[in-house]
Amino acid sequence: MTVDVNKETLGFQSEVKQLLDLMIHSLYSNREIFLRELISNASDACDKLRFAALSDDGLFEGDADLNVTVDFDKKNKTITIRDNGIGMSREEVIDNIGTIAKSGTREFFNAMTGDTKKDSQLIGQFGVGFYSAFIVAESVTLTTRKAGLSEDEGVRWESEGQGEYTIQSVKRKQRGTEIVLHLRKDAVEYLDGFKIRGLIRKYSDHLNLPIMMLKESHDDKEKDKKTVEYETVNSAKALWARLRKDISDEEYNEFYKHIGHDYEDPMARVHSQVEGKLEYTTLFYIPNHAPFDLWDRNHPHGVKLYVRRVFIMDDAEQLIPPYLRFVRGIVDTNDLPLNVSREILQHNKVIDKIRSASVKKVLGMIEKLAKGDDYDKFWKEFGKVLKEGIIDDSNNQDQIARLLRFSSTHDDSEEQKVSLQDYVSRMQEGQSKIYYIVAERFATAKNSPHLEVFRKKGIEVLLLTDQVDEWLVNHLTEFEGKPLQGVTKGELDLGDLDETENKEETEKQSGEYKDLIERLEKLLEDRVKDVRITHRLTTSPACLVADEHDMGANLERILKAAGQEVPTSKRIMEINPDHPILKRLKDEKDDNRFNDWGQILFDQALLSEGGKLDDPAGFVHRLNEMFMEISR
Repeated sequence: MTVDVNKETLGFQSEVKQLLDLMIHSLYSNREIFLRELISNASDACDKLRFAALSDDGLFEGDADLNVTVDFDKKNKTITIRDNGIGMSREEVIDNIGTIAKSGTREFFNAMTGDTKKDSQLIGQFGVGFYSAFIVAESVTLTTRKAGLSEDEGVRWESEGQGEYTIQSVKRKQRGTEIVLHLRKDAVEYLDGFKIRGLIRKYSDHLNLPIMMLKESHDDKEKDKKTVEYETVNSAKALWARLRKDISDEEYNEFYKHIGHDYEDPMARVHSQVEGKLEYTTLFYIPNHAPFDLWDRNHPHGVKLYVRRVFIMDDAEQLIPPYLRFVRGIVDTNDLPLNVSREILQHNKVIDKIRSASVKKVLGMIEKLAKGDDYDKFWKEFGKVLKEGIIDDSNNQDQIARLLRFSSTHDDSEEQKVSLQDYVSRMQEGQSKIYYIVAERFATAKNSPHLEVFRKKGIEVLLLTDQVDEWLVNHLTEFEGKPLQGVTKGELDLGDLDETENKEETEKQSGEYKDLIERLEKLLEDRVKDVRITHRLTTSPACLVADEHDMGANLERILKAAGQEVPTSKRIMEINPDHPILKRLKDEKDDNRFNDWGQILFDQALLSEGGKLDDPAGFVHRLNEMFMEISR
């Protein structure tokens, strides 16, 4: 609803209403984090201006002394956080404050349970940010002007956090952003200089710019004086530039929360300072939970890049490969120009060397986790993404392979806890291959007829059910000299584990069942490439197998679901000559009855591997006819 030419009353995006309600109620017991979040945003705004001014120093508007100030007013019950950073235009205010333009928003709210404690933990995955202001404020006024715009293009945003906000154009001389919190009655405890200073030192001491407050010597009565003197409250020194022995765990964790916009402490960290031909510092963290945008490979991911302590860019994906996109952290180097661009980073030897070393550091951090009790949690959160490294990073494939975890027939558990080293250590004498099956669902893999002979012989098979597994096994062809072998493609080859009599029996039965095989091939000529005797089945009558060089059925389904045109390849149907159905079918003289049973045999094999029937009604009709025949 338009109020006048410049002022509008607009409704929050529906997700914002939910987030505000969740934040106000779920984070009530830890309300003090509002100050950390707002100061963190102000710091980011200053970093962004410093970077933008590298190519246009006019954006400083004659004031290059970047800082954040925090004031409080006991009389009016307000706290004000002010920065002279990049600021926002009217459009940016609407985009950044009125909506949540973040990948994974829907998944975030779908995951909410109504349990306050559990829901508050979700915020750690989604981020807190500006809306934390409403934990302590009954209303918020934000006034801003983007650097480089005229004084007439200031913007004022106001809201009580109840579903709508007003926005209007105002005249503002100072660039940057000012946020005024009108505190709730139960939050006046924060109107205390000593308390605010303590919170700044606790949460924001690491920020690489000064956070200013009025000197304590100026009490409330002196605030009317013309001379106003501010002092720096934080150390204003980049945390990563300090010696590791001088940084406490609490300081490390608070810095992570700043750069990761997270609510929880990280799972792990690694901090290194390199000197020599190249000089750079890295500080990387692994979050406790996967962010909701983790699966969007197109969403910007990466770490913050600094050059000589000067912020250059967020999400510098050139420094961390996509399969490590869950990592948060910074890289600070002395060996790049301050005006470095993303294009320059694409083809830069310094970046290539830093990236290679950074990947080693992160993988080393994960290896340490793998030796402890936290690895199960890490794998549940990030395992599927780490698997992409087998495809993306051939240089570190062996190291990544040792970090992989899978389900297997060793305990039939859906939890992915089996490493390739575990598998190799349990291989039977004479076993030369690592066997695996890829399926859409765990139950499909676990109960696949292709595993029957493996269970009979006690041979372990890896059960792969993540979509990425289809590509993983195409790139990871061996581990410690043991080739990986899928059990659903090609003829079954158990090597030395296969008894000679089995092979001889198969050859003998192929002759005995020659007529049946020919009849089935003719009946199913539009659906199968071949029909053959197998000894991989012990209880099932038939199964479908892809030819050695054909695409597997599961990969075919994945690609079709993604909208790709994939030519359907005919499969090979393998039959179990010892099964009663095949023995009866072998002697069946009635062509109609044979045709029905042959079609049922194929459809059953297709269903058992998770496939879909082309003619479900025909399948049901044939089954019913068979049941009626048996009952007669």
